[in-house]
Amino acid sequence: MTRHSNPFMKERRRLRVVTYNVHACIGADGEFSPQRICDILSELEADFVGIQELEDRVLGTELVSEYLARNLDMLAYRGSTLMRQDAHYGNLLLCREPAQTMRLHDISVPGREPRGVIEAIYGLLGQRVRVLVTHFGLKARERRSQADRLLTIAASGNADVDVILGDLNEWRPVSYTIRTLKSRFPVVYRRRTWPARRPLLPLDCVCISPASVEHCIRVERSRATRDASDHLPLICDLTVPAA
Repeated sequence: MTRHSNPFMKERRRLRVVTYNVHACIGADGEFSPQRICDILSELEADFVGIQELEDRVLGTELVSEYLARNLDMLAYRGSTLMRQDAHYGNLLLCREPAQTMRLHDISVPGREPRGVIEAIYGLLGQRVRVLVTHFGLKARERRSQADRLLTIAASGNADVDVILGDLNEWRPVSYTIRTLKSRFPVVYRRRTWPARRPLLPLDCVCISPASVEHCIRVERSRATRDASDHLPLICDLTVPAA
């Protein structure tokens, strides 16, 4: 099956997921350019894209989220956490098929920037596949609370496969946040994605459960991705077994 075919047909087993902090679509040159983000995602041909730091302002006659979804032939599920007069700001999930259910969760810590989780469930090969998109806070105490609350969300329901796409803002190799996620997710992948021009810190993360889901992960390093945002996109190809 070629890319852009229906990934929910029975013979399709491989999925590509991407987590990408787009820095409000402002690149290294200070230019606001959703088109650059769109071009990168078009090349990646993902089935699910978890986006953080989307500034959903008006672009021509539509919002940035609508512009991305239309040009990528995907659906957009918004998870704005900061509501502004000129633009809402937060997370976005792009996907190729409608979710069976979608919920937004507030994981904010009082006194800190609002944070949230997009939870979307899909039917695939007789399995319930759940995708969670999030962006943790800058302070360690925030991340501890948010990791606990994310695991509570992940423990609810009866999904067969769980995938977290997130910017965890966690760079330490051993931390409460990472230990907590590993207690529920047997696969926790982080790679150096920030800053994009010379990536030093593994802020972005893909988590997968169960361990039986085959997977392969990489960072997209190119001139385009170094220029488009201060983060590089993290890509994971995974194979979901049929029920």
